[in-house]
Amino acid sequence: MREYRGCKDEPKGFGWRDFRDLIVRARSQLGGPIVLVWDNVRLHLTAGIREFIAANADWLIVFQLPTYAPDLNPTEGVWSLVKRDIGNLAAADLRKITRAVKRRLKQIQYRPDLVDGCLGGAGLIMDD
Repeated sequence: MREYRGCKDEPKGFGWRDFRDLIVRARSQLGGPIVLVWDNVRLHLTAGIREFIAANADWLIVFQLPTYAPDLNPTEGVWSLVKRDIGNLAAADLRKITRAVKRRLKQIQYRPDLVDGCLGGAGLIMDD
């Protein structure tokens, strides 16, 4: 998670190289191919990312969602679970919100039934 503090020359979010590095690290940790389901965030469509995907097509598969399709995106279900539990949080600063989000994401990570529910809600079924 990256917090933007408003400092000069500080990135506000992930750049395409950050996504590339994250994907490479995930492959290294998981030891196998990666399947990405991406929405049409402008960053996902940059030339750098497209070139990276093309160069790694032997282990990287990308499914691009339609322009606006939150009902097809399982990530929306995960964020819904996070927001449901921290929606009434009265935080004094961004660090407290960040900690609460990280804590809730960690809890969801260890609840495969919740993750499966988000996948099922998007019409994605995991075969065993």
